[in-house]
Amino acid sequence: MELGNADPLRAGRRRRVLITGAGGQLGHALQRVFADDDVRALTRADWDVTRPPSDSVSQGDVDLVLHTAASTDVDGAEADPQGAAAVNVGGTAHAASLKVPLVTYSTDYVFDGRKRSPYVESDGPNPMSAYGRTKLHGEAAAGHTAWVIRTSWLFGSTGHNFLRTMLRLGKERDEVAVVVDQRGCPTYVGHLAEATRELVDADLPRGLWHVAADGDCTWADFAEAIFEEAGLATRVRRISTAELERPAARPAYSVLRSARANAPRLPHWREGLRACLAETDG
Repeated sequence: MELGNADPLRAGRRRRVLITGAGGQLGHALQRVFADDDVRALTRADWDVTRPPSDSVSQGDVDLVLHTAASTDVDGAEADPQGAAAVNVGGTAHAASLKVPLVTYSTDYVFDGRKRSPYVESDGPNPMSAYGRTKLHGEAAAGHTAWVIRTSWLFGSTGHNFLRTMLRLGKERDEVAVVVDQRGCPTYVGHLAEATRELVDADLPRGLWHVAADGDCTWADFAEAIFEEAGLATRVRRISTAELERPAARPAYSVLRSARANAPRLPHWREGLRACLAETDG
């Protein structure tokens, strides 16, 4: 496998990996999975990716960049699309400017959700929100030599995500209202991080890859599974997206699958849920 200017294994050294957005849930997971490498984990305080990399960031050799830094406030992007673009487009361009092999992460929100069978890499994107548009433009900013991983509905034991919100609300309330007319693939960041390593270590072709959990469900289904697995008696009241009255449009159907040979396969989302809850309990 050739990374950077030379294969680090042939050079008799560990691969040097730079992770952006290291304070987020995926950044945490990647640090664990790539722990055998020489990892530099950069939080926003270390590198605000809306700015070009400083000398302190770019100095020294890097063999691989795992770019997780992103603006993920879907509704906030409607009010501040330029701010979201500064991170999701400009930040990706700045990561690519390091000119080493790059993995960057995109989203199911690049699709409009009108399809009723899984989206594959060849399907044409049509984002309905400012967030989705910035992520699509970020894919282009990564360049044709990057691995672009589209994934969906990420959750983990750290950071801000649906699972952690449901666990908190489940301990505070008897009932929680959750939308029933959006369907996707809840993806555990630990499994996504492992798939990232598989993709890179196998030196699979650069370009676009769909990597999401096996199976699919609605947000209401996911909430009920969280409460069941966590032993919480909280009821789920199923509501429509329209009732939620959010500023940004969401795709009603955004199940992702890969049509590419040798694509990493993730476990079922329910397995990811159990693994995440075990990690949280631990």
